[in-house]
Amino acid sequence: MQAVEKKSEGSGPVVFIVEDDAGLRVGLDALFRSVGYETRQFGSASEFLQSGSTRSPGCLVVDVRLPGMSGLEFQEKLTAAGITMPVILMTGHGDIPMTVRGMKAGAVDFLPKPFREQDMLEAVATALAKDAADREKRRETDALREKAESLSARERAVMIRVAKGKMNKQIAFDLGVSEITVKIHRGNAMRKLGARTLADFIGMVNALNLGA
Repeated sequence: MQAVEKKSEGSGPVVFIVEDDAGLRVGLDALFRSVGYETRQFGSASEFLQSGSTRSPGCLVVDVRLPGMSGLEFQEKLTAAGITMPVILMTGHGDIPMTVRGMKAGAVDFLPKPFREQDMLEAVATALAKDAADREKRRETDALREKAESLSARERAVMIRVAKGKMNKQIAFDLGVSEITVKIHRGNAMRKLGARTLADFIGMVNALNLGA
């Protein structure tokens, strides 16, 4: 069984609880705080959306049955808006279609009530780890995009063609230059991006969607 590491107050992400049942909301708050997580409570999806917390590091624990906007509608709204905070759905009325809909919309877990405290804590630990990994990946992509800004138009053209699997001779023909020139541009582009191998180089181009 996965252990949940205790975290110091104020040092990490937040577990956002969106639940209209005040008793359950307070109980979840106490559970998460007992292992050191920071928490914030909301009685409805609209309260959370109005809080300005949508881009904060953390995860959401959301009841499917909420007043106004349902938990599933809330999750789908977040996804449509490009908000990637991981969502854990919980319900006392779960069924297979509802679970499938939630998972397709990107929920990291779907817990039927009543659930074991350990199951909830493990789901939250998984969600927070996913959020941290996603944020790190976005930081790396942003840094890579900044490096790509230093590429010349010709270096960028060579880079895109290399990522598409074209040989130096083909690239030279496409661009009307010599193979030596292609090699120079490719080397410069790899150096500017910090790519050590051709595989790294192609992965970076794909991460930047430059070959699309």
